Amino acid sequence: MALFATAIKVPMHIRTPHASDITKKIVLLRVDYNVPLTKTTPPEIRDPRRILASMETLDFLLKHQAKVVIISHLGRPKSAADTNYSLEPIAQYLSVVKKLPVTFVPATTGPVVTAAIAAMKPGTALLLENLRFFPEEKKNDPAFARQLAELADVYVNDAFSNAHRAHASMVGVTEYLPSFAGFSLEKEVRSLSALLEKPKRPFVVVLGGAKISDKVSAVTNLANLADIVLVGGAVANTFLKAEGLEIFRSFTEETSSDLKKAGIDYTTVAAKLIAEHKTEKMLKDGYIPLPKILYPVDVLAAPTLECADPNAVQAIDLSHDKEDTDEKTKLLYLDIGPKTQKLFAEILLQAGTIFWNGPMGVWENKLFERGTKTIAHSIADSSATSVLGGGDTIAAIHHFKMEQQFDYISAAGGAALDLLGGTVLPGLKPLLDAHS
Repeated sequence: MALFATAIKVPMHIRTPHASDITKKIVLLRVDYNVPLTKTTPPEIRDPRRILASMETLDFLLKHQAKVVIISHLGRPKSAADTNYSLEPIAQYLSVVKKLPVTFVPATTGPVVTAAIAAMKPGTALLLENLRFFPEEKKNDPAFARQLAELADVYVNDAFSNAHRAHASMVGVTEYLPSFAGFSLEKEVRSLSALLEKPKRPFVVVLGGAKISDKVSAVTNLANLADIVLVGGAVANTFLKAEGLEIFRSFTEETSSDLKKAGIDYTTVAAKLIAEHKTEKMLKDGYIPLPKILYPVDVLAAPTLECADPNAVQAIDLSHDKEDTDEKTKLLYLDIGPKTQKLFAEILLQAGTIFWNGPMGVWENKLFERGTKTIAHSIADSSATSVLGGGDTIAAIHHFKMEQQFDYISAAGGAALDLLGGTVLPGLKPLLDAHS
């Protein structure tokens, strides 16, 4: 992993289909229908947002009388016998709830699929069974990719959230078919790339959540582009530790094996980022200098994540309470504190562009939701162009009933962060125009 390399500029020229490319043709449509299902019988879809994101592309293909062969993965099944991961409930949703001419086929390749395609009428669709029932999918096996490609005349990829994975249905099939981006994928790339090109300033990045591993490249790249990076959640613990501040029993992610082999840990990464940007300042209110990477000045702490007793919650001022005591050694940092909430809110209200990925604390517990809620309301109240990403962030704003108060919400987690980290994603490379 090249942690501190110069970022790659993200190409913008993604090839989307025109009517002439797909009319009355068989189109292999790769989507991301990896949605949460209930454990009821039959299963129901708990959150259809990823399905809804594909509607513009699917409607376009059906309107132009294409025969649409839809492929997707769902979860991480160990084998085809793991029927809890069947895509049949999603076909039911498309046909019954969305009233689309979609039929489920309980196979992914082979004679059952080819017969079903031969029997299709123009302007209808088939949803094939879970791609991940086949280990060849994740291995990008050429033979499996060819089997998928032989089902169709044209390939359309509308699964941006899987674009960071070089799987057979994302990369391999493009070796055999004319390939295009779906409209949802193109919009994701355009919206996220705008952050890297000419964001309205001040450009404020907010990073939180539990894991620093999937944010290393993004924070490295964005720290070079942003005016200030606000760090919260468990990710902030790594930065606090790098600065020599006490974190007690607070969660920090274990360093990946690749970094360990290189003799690097996440604390070293955080220290390197702090040192690289120490002399850069953002002027709050036009005259108060702040560090470019800003982590909490105070936190809310408790003995457990499930703490339900308000009297057990302590506010710790990190500029004063540095000495280890028996009482505090049992504490976990579970939210940014009131001073940090106020500081972060004031910065966000001055922003021209905001990118937010990751909550500020354990928002699922009402005692520790205020930090994340403050960030959400501050972004919504600002005049900034706001882009949000990541499953935990989306879950939080859904809980706060605030989805409609932001300019763009990306359902893609790892793919969005990789793109913002400056990586040309493997699933995007085959979809770029020649001049990109």
